[in-house]
Amino acid sequence: MGTEDKMQNAAEDWAGKAKEAVGSATGDEQMEAEGKMDQAKASVKDKVEDVKDWASEKFNDMTDHDDKM
Repeated sequence: MGTEDKMQNAAEDWAGKAKEAVGSATGDEQMEAEGKMDQAKASVKDKVEDVKDWASEKFNDMTDHDDKM
């Protein structure tokens, strides 16, 4: 996974945590739920990128290609 993707996903996760905390502190259940959803989306994106990286590595191993050419 690229560094930019990691940073974007981490930022989305952090923003979700902040939104959840504000929602919890203010009693805003919708904001709290949105924060949890933002965190879940960031987690799914990380997992998708992990699978893409794994598939790319396996393809390169099978074909003796190097991703950094």
